[in-house]
Amino acid sequence: MGKIIAVANQKGGVGKTTTTVNLAASLALAERKTLVVDFDPQGNASSALGVDAASLVDSPTVYHALIGQARISETVRPTEMDCLFVVPANTNLTGAEIELVSAFARENRLKSALAEIKDQYDYILLDCPPSLGMLTVNALTAADSFLVPLQCEYFALEGLSQLLHTVSLVRQSLNPAIKDEGIVLTMFDGRNNLANEVVKEVRTHFGAKVFDTIVPRNVRLSECCSFGKPILLYDIDSKGCLAYLNLAKELLGRNQPETAYSKQTTEAPPFSREAEASAALV
Repeated sequence: MGKIIAVANQKGGVGKTTTTVNLAASLALAERKTLVVDFDPQGNASSALGVDAASLVDSPTVYHALIGQARISETVRPTEMDCLFVVPANTNLTGAEIELVSAFARENRLKSALAEIKDQYDYILLDCPPSLGMLTVNALTAADSFLVPLQCEYFALEGLSQLLHTVSLVRQSLNPAIKDEGIVLTMFDGRNNLANEVVKEVRTHFGAKVFDTIVPRNVRLSECCSFGKPILLYDIDSKGCLAYLNLAKELLGRNQPETAYSKQTTEAPPFSREAEASAALV
């Protein structure tokens, strides 16, 4: 059975979509069948994986699966990587916040939709919107765990406390089994004293929950999204690419017994330079 991870932070601009897309691509490179569910009305994860917004006008999206007009399996699209798939979103998803207000079991709509395909993937990553509204609550209710991208800036710490409070409420009433996948520090600039202080503060308070990998500020990471490619297919030699490969290694290490791949082989996941290069040529 696949693992559903909600990538969440209600503060915008922290590298949430960048983390979702590039972590998913790195997991796919390791031969884990991975699905990205774009659950943000802005649709950035969709475009970052090569989905043309114009092609969604007459096609079902996650919005249609959420309100019951389509099965989520009908919305899944392939990407340039063999093991990586995406359920796209567009601005229609904004209306779901209003439409679900009076809906029965409104917090469980995404969970019910994903039940159809959960067993078909090793990992399903949910790219949550930058808010703590109905969509994010749906994602946290559907998820087995949540991953928090945290920008290395002071105000990011304030946003983290709000998110953890929301997760606590979800645990109490909707999803008591949701676990902490961890915190990944993003947009790190080692020349900035404040960034170093934030890293120290977060590690002091959260300890082992913080991934060892720190994602640096990297121009290539920003560029690749505009070209509709994960960093693996855009610039495999960049520091940003290396960071997400290392993050995927860590995540696999934490979840190794739970993956379908680990049941088939005891070999290390294929993160060799040769495997990276072959993926870049897809």
